[in-house]
Amino acid sequence: MTPLAETLRPESLNEYIGQEHLVGKTAILRKAIESGNIPSMILWGPPGTGKTTLAYIISRQLQRPFHTLSAVSSGVKDVREVINRAKIEMRPILFIDEIHRFSKSQQDSLLGAVEKGIITLIGATTENPSFEVISPLLSRCQVYILKSLEKKHLQILLEKAKAHLEESWHIKIQVKEEEALFRISGGDARKLFNALELVVNSEKEKKRITLTNKKAMDIIQENLAIYDKKGEMHYDVISAFIKSMRGSDPNAAVYWLARMVEAGEDPKFIARRMVILASEDIGNANPNALLLANACFDAISKVGWPEGRIILSQTAIYLASSPKSNSSYQAINEAQDMVRKTGDLPVPLPIRNAPTKLMKDIGYGQQYKYAHSYEGNFAEMEFLPDDIKGKLLYDPGKNPREEELRKHLRRLWRDKYSY
Repeated sequence: MTPLAETLRPESLNEYIGQEHLVGKTAILRKAIESGNIPSMILWGPPGTGKTTLAYIISRQLQRPFHTLSAVSSGVKDVREVINRAKIEMRPILFIDEIHRFSKSQQDSLLGAVEKGIITLIGATTENPSFEVISPLLSRCQVYILKSLEKKHLQILLEKAKAHLEESWHIKIQVKEEEALFRISGGDARKLFNALELVVNSEKEKKRITLTNKKAMDIIQENLAIYDKKGEMHYDVISAFIKSMRGSDPNAAVYWLARMVEAGEDPKFIARRMVILASEDIGNANPNALLLANACFDAISKVGWPEGRIILSQTAIYLASSPKSNSSYQAINEAQDMVRKTGDLPVPLPIRNAPTKLMKDIGYGQQYKYAHSYEGNFAEMEFLPDDIKGKLLYDPGKNPREEELRKHLRRLWRDKYSY
């Protein structure tokens, strides 16, 4: 039986739900599609946000030949075969799903065809293309970011799916409560369709189904217990792994790590998440955490598999066992929010760069105190713009190491920042 998500796949931009910033009436990608002149592109976003569907709609609307490859199962030979066919076609589109899984040599094999316009490449990825796509190929592509679907989008899709199931299966479905389905979907249309189909299919002999939050959760939890790196629980398991380390539970962390290892997860995917956590959730409470996480990422590239699992385990246990602080994460959030509100405030004259005589004459760099010329390598002066001077952005976390930082900053700045 064809999955509901495939059956209800939209075939035009007018049927496409979500991503208004890209394909809304006046959005940039829609204009490019309607002009018939699209660039090679990378579609980056969470699963179930419509990357494959959008690629299909583009080819359909432009009436171009459409070739598709999966980076999981295709190699350089497959790429070259498609390119050779493309040479006798009219501006074909090559869609590569999970392009982040292509090796450097596989990505290199695309370069010439993309550069010469033999193909228009559309790559789909859930990973940051800055890390996963080689620079020469990335520079030849536009990157469009897709967002998780919002509640309003999920409601439209739910109604569409409900109507289809009612007509196809000759049943009546009353959605009394929808929150559980939306929570399970996490903004993923495919998850929403699969969850609804699973719930309805388990009770379709009743011919009249009332869907509640409890019923949805009971049926789905009973049936979605198997983790599959290509399936619905991929992001649930990595989420559990991260939250276990953040919650200082090394036992749970190594369990969820084992789930991913057994499922054949990409070790770099796991290691990259630990590098992020080491800074976001541990930070200056234990600066060695970031060093170890980064060393882990490097080490698994050198050691390979299966021994790399031991390095991942050591790192996960260390991160889970470390003291936690998100003060650096909060500080940059606070600073960015302030920049957005206050704009580009002028840099104080004493700390401006003064490479020319004219700049020095008008005050650039004057009254600057070189910290190392003073006792304790510190000289009190103002480094923030006048409009926000004295503003506290970094508030050290409540852990032994950052408490020492707090004491040190208090000694330096006394009451200025109220540390």
